[in-house]
Amino acid sequence: MGAGRVYVAVVASGFRRYATYRAATAAGVFTNTVFGLILVYTYLALWDERPGLGGYDEAQAVTYVWVGQALLSTLAIGGGGVENELMERIRTGDIAIDLYRPADLQLWWLAADLGRALFQLLGRGVVPFAFGCLFFPVSLPGRVSTWVAFLVAVVLAMVVGYGIRFLLAVSTFWLLDGAGVVQIGALAGLFCSGLMLPLNVFPGAFGEAVRLLPWSSLLQAPADVLLGEADPLGVFAFQAGWAVVLLAAGRLLQSAATRRVVVQGG
Repeated sequence: MGAGRVYVAVVASGFRRYATYRAATAAGVFTNTVFGLILVYTYLALWDERPGLGGYDEAQAVTYVWVGQALLSTLAIGGGGVENELMERIRTGDIAIDLYRPADLQLWWLAADLGRALFQLLGRGVVPFAFGCLFFPVSLPGRVSTWVAFLVAVVLAMVVGYGIRFLLAVSTFWLLDGAGVVQIGALAGLFCSGLMLPLNVFPGAFGEAVRLLPWSSLLQAPADVLLGEADPLGVFAFQAGWAVVLLAAGRLLQSAATRRVVVQGG
């Protein structure tokens, strides 16, 4: 089997693995929908007081909420991707088995995370988004090309999100327990991705700085493509740039780590 087919098989395996957790998926759909409702009514109250906040009208703000709920688990914005399993394998020493595979460690786990993300998008993201579109006034594009651009931005966001979480996971080679680092990363993701509030509402230099961070690639960038508030090509370039930087940094950290593998408990 060629190298490319191996990674495709890992993507498919990751998708099937998460598809087996049907009860957890149903609970996740319910949770995302409930939190979406809470955020929608919060946003409506806020936009009623400040019309046009962040350059969005009310329909765009509502759409933004449901995009966020669709992508929350897909992109593991608050954690919950393959990084937890990867950290545990590093901590126990099982990572040695991964290093002996005839496949690249970083690409193997990227493929596994893409499989997870694709299932979460279809299994947990579509229903809350559809619910929001049915019961609230939303702003959706009428052109197929915009939807295609949005999906491209989502795929790039998957790679950026993995790049961030891979860096956090590989830190376990030195920290032995990366739970604290992952929690900090999750908090940064929830705030800096725009999940709580669109990054467009943050004022001045602070807002500009946050929008330049890699987390803005996760939600703010795809949402703006869908809402017609950003040039798709510019968004793709921004996301791809961060993907390259993060994956390259992960590669360097992986190389340094595998030169001094520390095995704890085995």
